[in-house]
Amino acid sequence: MEEIKNEEEKSLNFIEEIVEEGLHSGKHQKILTRFPPEPNGYLHIGHAKSICLNFGLAKKYNGKTNLRFDDTNPVTEETEYVGSIKEDVRWLGFEWANEFYASDYFEQLYEFAVKLIKKGLAYVDDSTGDEIAAQKGAPTEPGMRNKYAERSIEENLLLFADMRAGKYADGEKVLRAKVDMASPNMQLRDPIMYRIKHAHHHRTGDKWCIYPMYDFAHGQSDSIENITHSICTLEFVAHRPLYNWFIEQLEIFPSKQYEFARLNLTYTVMSKRKLLQLVNEKYVNSWDDPRMPTISGYRRRGYTPESILKFADKIGVQKRENLIDLSLLEFCIREHLNKIALRRMVVLDPLKVVITNYKKDSELVRSEDNPEDENTGYREIPFSAEIYIEKEDFMENPPKKFFRLAPGQKVRLKSAYIIQCDEAVKNADGSIAELRCSYIPESKSGSDTSGIKVQGTLHWVSVKHAVTAELRLYDRLFRVEDPSNEENDFKEYINPDSLQVIKTVYAEPALKKAGFDERYQFLRKGYFCLDKDSSKDKMVFNRTVTLKDTWAKEQKKK
Repeated sequence: MEEIKNEEEKSLNFIEEIVEEGLHSGKHQKILTRFPPEPNGYLHIGHAKSICLNFGLAKKYNGKTNLRFDDTNPVTEETEYVGSIKEDVRWLGFEWANEFYASDYFEQLYEFAVKLIKKGLAYVDDSTGDEIAAQKGAPTEPGMRNKYAERSIEENLLLFADMRAGKYADGEKVLRAKVDMASPNMQLRDPIMYRIKHAHHHRTGDKWCIYPMYDFAHGQSDSIENITHSICTLEFVAHRPLYNWFIEQLEIFPSKQYEFARLNLTYTVMSKRKLLQLVNEKYVNSWDDPRMPTISGYRRRGYTPESILKFADKIGVQKRENLIDLSLLEFCIREHLNKIALRRMVVLDPLKVVITNYKKDSELVRSEDNPEDENTGYREIPFSAEIYIEKEDFMENPPKKFFRLAPGQKVRLKSAYIIQCDEAVKNADGSIAELRCSYIPESKSGSDTSGIKVQGTLHWVSVKHAVTAELRLYDRLFRVEDPSNEENDFKEYINPDSLQVIKTVYAEPALKKAGFDERYQFLRKGYFCLDKDSSKDKMVFNRTVTLKDTWAKEQKKK
């Protein structure tokens, strides 16, 4: 009940205030939002914020959300991206009311353009792109219309029909809206509505060779679908007057555009163009490389939908751009994984320990699967006379307050016994080969009668029962907070240590049953998940996040 109360008392963001005002005034009976990605790449964490906002508003106010693919550029769009986008939206826990494509409306958009030509509000221009840019002037100087703006309605209708019929080459002609060449808003200086592109479209094939520009397709698609709240990021503020102009001149359903600040995250880039560079130039392995800020990359790395939804809720909806610290996202996933992750013991850098007075072949000890979750039970772990511990858990000459293993020093083995180091056996080069230890039989966890208290507890794995796996330790992809804002090429700031691969680690046998839908805490090492590269003969685990935020501490050392 307290959680519900807190949710009700939470202040509204400015878009929710707009929605509630429209509902209370009777302007809207129901709200209808849309999520309109262009299928030219995989969705990233910034899109996740937009998904949560659009679908979240509809859910909160009993409305609906359309998924509409803005497929107006056949050169960059692929069916593969369509499938990945749908998978990402569903993975985040949302379902759309309708699945639409801007290409569904190509015929209707063409007729809209014809209507504007007939009203004397659009014309065919033969100018080159550079000429059009020059004629637009500067923000402080008005632009100049060229001679093509004086063409008659009849000539423009004929030329536009010929453009559609494929009589002209790419770039030979465009259709422009006749708005205001003196407007201080450069978007209104006779913007291009249609361009010629002889390219195969992923849905319409070769039916069309003219394609609407974003500004002509977007608002009209919203209107066709009766979208009540068209929510965009702040870079589209300057586009809003044109959005409204087209709707007013066409006299169609008055969809309204509202803008919010997009998500900018430290130590990453959000530009699809830059992300595509990282993939194409092999800085990462794929769009779903766990170092990528794509939703599929986060999913593969082991992030949960709940953690991303929590993150989106925490950052909220703002009107001003700001840079969000990646540590907040990592906090959200740690908080969730701590509640759900199964605990397992895995040794990354093994040091063999021989327990000289342990005479049994082996036995089973019990350990909690997750002490944070009362619904999980216990698992049995085999214990024997030879175990692996981490090399870093032993020091021959330890400093004060070193509570791990050292000559003559005692530690507890997690869920098992207290042991004491009696001897460090060395190799010819002086390195430690193995440790000889003794255990205290009365000190077994859960039934300890030894009366001995120790301050250190180590994780371990029985040598003869251990299963092997490969670990991929992922870290931040860039070394600087805002790589896109630096003077040099953003790729120069890539973190060379963003991936460390440990080919063989040793794990307790329970991990052999690992599932792709499960999350694990490897004790004292971090949170992990099974990677899709795993096979019957080889398990591969990705580190989702460390147990604590160690990045800032590591940077201070450098």
